[in-house]
Amino acid sequence: MTFNRPQRGNTNPASCLDLTVDDRCRSYGAPYLNAGYNSYWQIIQSKNHLVIVQEMMHDARVIPLTEKPHINEKIKLWHGDSRGYFDGDTLVVETTNFNNKSTFGHNRSRINIERFTRVGETQLLYSLTADQPDTYHAPYTREFILDLTPDAIYEYACHEGNYSMTNILRGAREQERLP
Repeated sequence: MTFNRPQRGNTNPASCLDLTVDDRCRSYGAPYLNAGYNSYWQIIQSKNHLVIVQEMMHDARVIPLTEKPHINEKIKLWHGDSRGYFDGDTLVVETTNFNNKSTFGHNRSRINIERFTRVGETQLLYSLTADQPDTYHAPYTREFILDLTPDAIYEYACHEGNYSMTNILRGAREQERLP
């Protein structure tokens, strides 16, 4: 009996560089919005910056809260180039200049607009409007509540000792030897 199961990504990589950045434990993209496993965010604000630390992959976004312009549009970054400002009681983060290397998150966007609005002592309303013209005909918006938790953010040990990468490449070489 043969099962045809779709597989994502490169199933016969010549090197680790042929694999996606999430397969290589580099990044899932930002913002990472999947719920459940390793989905905590820690948000730290200083006078001039906001830092959002995502538990998944330890991704940290350092966002200036100044009127500094975005970097040159020719410069592309994994998490894009973010700028934050307040619109009344709402923190708005505008992100551009994505390099499209992450396969998760909203890194295929032309622009992301995130809004953080306190709706209670322990809750923020989070809103993301993403403009992904290569995927969708029009921008779309997602909203959900971020709840405060006393729980710790844990180390995300993707490919501990990186043995998984070795095994992925070993499997690809074995697959090449099969008739």
